[in-house]
Amino acid sequence: MHNNPQNPGPHGYAQPYPQTVIVQKKGGGCLKAVLIGTAVLIGLIVLGTIISGGHSGGTATTVASAPDEKSTDEKTKSGDEPKRAGVGDIVKDGKFAFKITKVQKGLSQVGEGFTVSKAQGQYVLVHLTVKNIGDEAQMFSDSAQKLIDGKDRQFEADSGAAALGLKDSNAFLNTINPGNAVNGILLFDVPKNFQLKAVELHDSMFSDGVTVSLAG
Repeated sequence: MHNNPQNPGPHGYAQPYPQTVIVQKKGGGCLKAVLIGTAVLIGLIVLGTIISGGHSGGTATTVASAPDEKSTDEKTKSGDEPKRAGVGDIVKDGKFAFKITKVQKGLSQVGEGFTVSKAQGQYVLVHLTVKNIGDEAQMFSDSAQKLIDGKDRQFEADSGAAALGLKDSNAFLNTINPGNAVNGILLFDVPKNFQLKAVELHDSMFSDGVTVSLAG
């Protein structure tokens, strides 16, 4: 081995020639491309997570459904049937305002002497006040009124027995002027096992009518 006379190394040996490191730019470009691709992929994953989270059944769905549940409760409460009018309450139909004051049942007959009338089953008497709240005279007739039993069957008033046996019935073709009121009695001949439920009151044969509960 020959020594380099110009640059002798330690112990008399010649130093090796300096090594040149060549960095290829091509390899650095590939690394940069990989980094960019990875960043884009991560961004797509994050974006997909956000979008899927917005459509999931998470908090957003819970908040939106809360008003519906509340409104359902309100509908249930508001949808309850209003308390039906009963004895002592004032109800209206057409030109008349009605007030049931008393109910009698279990009568086998009404009247005395030649005016007595005997029930086929039993008589039920519905005492009421009728007031004309309209602007014209209106005829009140017991034949327009209906008694209802527990099976929702309708019973007609017995006008003949009322006219003969009840001197204060005032329920047969009684014309009432505006602002005036009369006390009357509706008489019904019903079976002995009759289950009293309600009375349907009308200002005429053609009106819709209003129902008053007599049960209890």
